[in-house]
Amino acid sequence: MSDFVTVAKVGDIEDGSGQAFNVGGKMVAVFNCGGQHHAINDFCPHMGASLAGGYVEGEAVTCPWHAWRFSVKDGTWLDNPKVSTDAYEVRVAGEEIQVRVPLPDDDAQQPDEGTASSEGAESEDES
Repeated sequence: MSDFVTVAKVGDIEDGSGQAFNVGGKMVAVFNCGGQHHAINDFCPHMGASLAGGYVEGEAVTCPWHAWRFSVKDGTWLDNPKVSTDAYEVRVAGEEIQVRVPLPDDDAQQPDEGTASSEGAESEDES
């Protein structure tokens, strides 16, 4: 399980803007929206532009290259909710803005190949 990493102090990120930080080897865009901090993957899934450098309006950031708009809360592409980028947990501890980026092992909690899957269970029931 990954831990929270301090990326900035409260007040370092201006209201209505974002900044990019390297957190555990991933570039993360952290936004300040009216004093609430949110974090998503810094790279736009379209062409890789830095979302931290985008235009922030409310809880949306517009990619500076091709105007794709993303929710800074959950990474959803606002023009097509089937597309999204990663969103990360943020907390403020004292005066520190902290982000938690899951380790690769945190996401890959799938059963081992030797473990019975639901398909295997169904085929056993049919015999």
